[in-house]
Amino acid sequence: MKTTIRVNRKRPESMTKQITDQLTGLIESGAMTVGSYLPSERELANSLKVARNVVRGSYENLMRAGRIQSEGRKGRTVRGAGGKKKAAAKTSRSAGTKARKK
Repeated sequence: MKTTIRVNRKRPESMTKQITDQLTGLIESGAMTVGSYLPSERELANSLKVARNVVRGSYENLMRAGRIQSEGRKGRTVRGAGGKKKAAAKTSRSAGTKARKK
């Protein structure tokens, strides 16, 4: 995949945020399809001439947002529109605990 990502060191936003926003735009527009691999941290950092931790921070932001997932040593891929499913299990467990205390 040829990336069309650019960073501007003179902008007030951090380079991490700039990369995150641009990758989000590519995913939402369909330019990056579900299941496609993102460039490695090193590859993207070298092409943008930034430190790897800048790219890593961007990828971590996208993983927290549920836009990409890590495939271990294979790399990171674009996720589907599924999203996160954590809150339901917590609420039912806490309701059961309150009932037993009474």
